[in-house]
Amino acid sequence: MKKILPALVPGFAAGVLAIVPIAKNFGCCLIIPAAAVAAVFLEQASKGSKGEVEMSRALVLGLLTGIFAALFGSAFDVFVTLVTKNNELVSAFGELQKVLSNMPLSDDVKQQVSDLFAGMIKEIQTTGFSFIYAISMFVNNMISNVVFGLIGGLIGAKIFNSRNQAMNG
Repeated sequence: MKKILPALVPGFAAGVLAIVPIAKNFGCCLIIPAAAVAAVFLEQASKGSKGEVEMSRALVLGLLTGIFAALFGSAFDVFVTLVTKNNELVSAFGELQKVLSNMPLSDDVKQQVSDLFAGMIKEIQTTGFSFIYAISMFVNNMISNVVFGLIGGLIGAKIFNSRNQAMNG
């Protein structure tokens, strides 16, 4: 548990921030990397270590932070959607149809995509849950959060190591 705790706490915080309306716009490019940087700093602080952070450990912390952020963020989003029976997909469906009509796809494909989204929206508005929406959101969150978590882990190791070199050199 001690090995994943430094990634769990910032991952949870990033997952919570990922559903806050204004903060979610900065999720992938700012919140997730910052959470991974925090994970690196939390681990070093918990160990009381002033030594160099290994890049492999920073990558593991970034990976775990991204995974936890995706799990918590997706779970919170599904819960809020379940309670409110509304989300960004429902709100943006009209605009989505406009964008879809301008895409260079056959009319049959456009209709199938539109029907798929309409089905998800109907499920969300009636029951508060759409399995397809939940899975697609989870997969999207997992991919983007892991990538940006890895980046944040490397950034955190670089910051920590250069700060230690400046203090010791």
